[in-house]
Amino acid sequence: MTGDQIEIRDHGGDLDRARVAYGGAAGEWIDLSTGINRLPYPMPALGPADLCALPQRAALDDLIAAARDAYETRAAILPLAGAQAAIQLVPALVRERVAGAVDARVVTPTYNEHAGALTGAGIAVRPVAGLDDLVGADVTVVVNPNNPDGREYPPAELIALAKNVGLFVIDESFADATPGLSLAPHLGESGPENILVLRSFGKFYGLAGLRLGFVLGAAPLIARLKSMAGPWAVSGPAIAAGRIALRDAPWRARSIARLTEDCARLDALAIARGWDLVGGTALFRTYTIPGGAASAQERLARRRIWSRVFPYADDWLRLGLPGDEAEWRRVGEALQTRTIYGTYCE
Repeated sequence: MTGDQIEIRDHGGDLDRARVAYGGAAGEWIDLSTGINRLPYPMPALGPADLCALPQRAALDDLIAAARDAYETRAAILPLAGAQAAIQLVPALVRERVAGAVDARVVTPTYNEHAGALTGAGIAVRPVAGLDDLVGADVTVVVNPNNPDGREYPPAELIALAKNVGLFVIDESFADATPGLSLAPHLGESGPENILVLRSFGKFYGLAGLRLGFVLGAAPLIARLKSMAGPWAVSGPAIAAGRIALRDAPWRARSIARLTEDCARLDALAIARGWDLVGGTALFRTYTIPGGAASAQERLARRRIWSRVFPYADDWLRLGLPGDEAEWRRVGEALQTRTIYGTYCE
């Protein structure tokens, strides 16, 4: 990814744009442009206090306890309105830690909001290709597993690297289905003192609209972020759902098993159509499309299936996993097209 590409902050989930271009009511579309579980956790019933009262300390503490158990960590934890809220706080934390010019590096290509938040705060970002290129930086960002190519980094390598960088941000938004990749179990309230681990609730649990996520790290770092975030950083409904969902280990295990099978199912469909697997996680797959991804996206869109393309790789297309069998049937039918010299034929 080049410096120019860092400034492009496009995202999946832009179904409004798809509808403007291709029509159709929102309910007609299958939005596979994000990595959000399409078979979400069943939202618990909300009581009046969840909706009408300001969030209470006891409920928030219980949410933190649930997250600590789910992520198997002894680290300090701050709940926020999605992992994105943590990303937005990082530049201010960096400015406090580094006087003068900041050497910021992000392993790319990856989720563009990390570089976007830093550059938006006036911090120049150097995109790099791998972990070795991060040594010596004031602030570094690694997404593990990575979005959109699914690259994975063993915790031992990240822990070793942390000794040679300043603030080390590790975004684990897609790590729920691969807990062995997570650095969370290796963290405690006392350190390492320069590591922040970001976790998303909404993606794996399929409740992205609640806006819930967590940042984990040493107690002093988390205390400073808590002060920056201010009171009531998460909503009552998000607290209520998170307290229950994070403790539902059987649902989590069933979902991991299903998603693993569904990845193989989608890969088989795509490969049979002549697409090559770039990589992915348990919540999305990225493919190389002969002839270019834009035409494949258009073909799917005309069948009311929205996908994701990337400005830095014009032959990459990312698909989330369909949910129920009706969605799988529609996706299977839409993929009954074969690429021939860059065109599509029934």
